[in-house]
Amino acid sequence: MTAFPKIAALALLIGTALSSSAFAQTRDLAVEEANRKLVVEFYDRVFNKHETAEAAEVVADSYIQHNPNVPDGKEPFVSFFTGYFKTNPESRAKIVRSATDGDLVYLHVHSTESPKDRGVAVVDIFRVKDGKIVEHWDVIQPVPEKAANQNTMF
Repeated sequence: MTAFPKIAALALLIGTALSSSAFAQTRDLAVEEANRKLVVEFYDRVFNKHETAEAAEVVADSYIQHNPNVPDGKEPFVSFFTGYFKTNPESRAKIVRSATDGDLVYLHVHSTESPKDRGVAVVDIFRVKDGKIVEHWDVIQPVPEKAANQNTMF
């Protein structure tokens, strides 16, 4: 056997092994949906109703935050957003779509600080473990006055 067929056979063997049930991830769609509902309710309570402390009951004390403007931890999260909403009482966030993948919940959001604000497009990613939000990432982009296309950001 020449080198190429040996490599191809090895690649096929490895590919078959990796796709076997021993390595396949099984999704629990009921848990994913429960996580999605938990995050959507949390998000609405925090960013629309401004029930920061009450909504944070589903946030782990050891909450990990990847937004560089917000500190880690449940209490710093509550403190940060309580102050933010005092300064921005008309702030609202409309969830346009949501999705899950394992322990992750994804939200695509249109967030505004006032009714006249064009706002920002946000993709929030939350990791949920044992019914608690344990980690968060986000990507935020301003909604421009004019776009180079006819599509919206939502």
